Amino acid sequence: MAVQNLLAALTGKSDSDSKPWKQIVNASLGEAPAATTDTAKISLTANVPVMAGKGGTGQGVTPVASSASTLGIKGRPDDPRLSELLQRINDLTVAPNSNTSSPSSRANVAGAVPASVGVGGAIASAETPMVGTETSVVDETRISSNTDSTPAVTPTGVPVWKKVGVRTPIEKKPPVPVAGSEGSEHGFIPTEPLTLEESGLNETEVEALVLKFLLSRGEATGREMADQIKLPFALLHELFWRFKQDQLVIYRGAAPMNDYVYQLTDLGRERARRYAEHCSYFGSAPVALREYILSVSAQSLTRQHPTRQDLEKAFDDLLISPRMMTRLGPAINSGRGMFLFGAAGNGKTSIAERVTRAFGKYIWIPRAIGIDGEIIRLFDPSNHEECPPDSGTGIWVNTKIDARWVRIRRPTIVVGGELTMNALEVTLNESTGISESPVQLKSNCGTLVIDDFGRQKMSIDQLLNRWIVPLEKRYDFLNLPNGKKIQVPFDQLIVFSTNLQPKDLCDDAFLRRIPYKIEVVDPTEDEFRSLFKTMCEKMEIEFRPDAVDYLIETHYKPRNRPYRCCQPRDLLLQVRNMCHFEKRQLELCNEYIDYAVENYFAIM
Repeated sequence: MAVQNLLAALTGKSDSDSKPWKQIVNASLGEAPAATTDTAKISLTANVPVMAGKGGTGQGVTPVASSASTLGIKGRPDDPRLSELLQRINDLTVAPNSNTSSPSSRANVAGAVPASVGVGGAIASAETPMVGTETSVVDETRISSNTDSTPAVTPTGVPVWKKVGVRTPIEKKPPVPVAGSEGSEHGFIPTEPLTLEESGLNETEVEALVLKFLLSRGEATGREMADQIKLPFALLHELFWRFKQDQLVIYRGAAPMNDYVYQLTDLGRERARRYAEHCSYFGSAPVALREYILSVSAQSLTRQHPTRQDLEKAFDDLLISPRMMTRLGPAINSGRGMFLFGAAGNGKTSIAERVTRAFGKYIWIPRAIGIDGEIIRLFDPSNHEECPPDSGTGIWVNTKIDARWVRIRRPTIVVGGELTMNALEVTLNESTGISESPVQLKSNCGTLVIDDFGRQKMSIDQLLNRWIVPLEKRYDFLNLPNGKKIQVPFDQLIVFSTNLQPKDLCDDAFLRRIPYKIEVVDPTEDEFRSLFKTMCEKMEIEFRPDAVDYLIETHYKPRNRPYRCCQPRDLLLQVRNMCHFEKRQLELCNEYIDYAVENYFAIM
């Protein structure tokens, strides 16, 4: 029934219209399949036990070619998603590998015998004796459009079917375009691993994650465990069966789609505790460091060259003079680093926070990185904004994406006076054994803003000595808790924002490695008036030029008070708050301006 429902959902046909599917089920029981000429096929070896009294006394082996046309599914034969879809349907109609189990052992779940057992699409009553000890197995062969879709034939004319229960390794194809992946103009999309070796993991690492998850959860189905560690179920169901053979888990009950509910044994619980003593992490399986380095190289800021139009779009909510735009453009294009200095309140931090908008919208990062058994968490919800791709239509749209990776908006991480040396190194939580990545690693392919540079808790010399090599070489060295030292990319646009003079903060050796030093100057009188007009529109206050004239002639020019970009906003906030408190009409008048100036410039 699960297959009927899946087919109906995919083809839009009701159960009564699914005659081709029923023909395939009958063929798997011994009847000859209908002829087909499709080029996109999956070879299915149905080694099916035949029920006594139902037309056979032994087991028959019938090769069945299950194609897209017989299932009523439209698609190009060379579409890799079509092969994935056909494999999912076949997974519903055949039992797991027969090399390690028998029908009787698979039917006995936690000491209970189900009322019926489905094998190869057939429903056998538990009370009906079955002949044979082999279960159905799948041999998957993905064939492109220019390849013959028929099985290999020996000189004697007998079809050759590959060893049962073994998935044939296939060549990894280029990333499949994904709906909603705009912003990935660099073309990097992490594809789902086809084998455990391709994922960069070994069985022990997967075992540790699964057992720790079961220790915390109590019980879970195989697919729930696969979703938890973000690996395909097809890669793990053989491992789950091996855990059962090693008496680490037991079957608590049956689950849909040829799955079981697993529970730890005493031996499994003891092993899970030992794993948890070293590290309590049981989230997404880690990605190998080499894969992360390749991803940073593919998505690097240095591969993109924003234009003036890109910068104008990024700073559309700020008033940036053409001269300032001309100076910012080359600095941002370099993708290296720059000093933004000038008087307080002129928008240095605001400019730095919007720089990333000039580059592509999204990048892919792994949730965690694995290095010789150590797990470093990289994805940080407090600094990274997750932007999952659109689900689109169809069951297979995102099946090719490796779930261990997450798509985020290009990061912009701002650190200020709270920055310490510990934040620049891998930090280990002693109680959980989980390592956290430093801020420069989290900001790769984005922007790292050191705000209020020179006012950090650590000395300036410590920070400069720590980064003097990474700023020039574009790579960094990190020390792991186990004593190992690793080399990681140092690929971000670093912006040092300060209201102090750079030459008073650091020496020439460091200034040489920051190629761009840009002063954010005070706005002119015309720019100051434009800022007032813009802020009035945002705060829904009627703009009155005569009120701004009164402000400038009365409170600025007589005192030689410099203009600052933040002052129009701050003064209008004073006016709005006073009107709300007094329940007066919100307007810009001379009386309200005097009140705002008296509060704002009391000691300035």
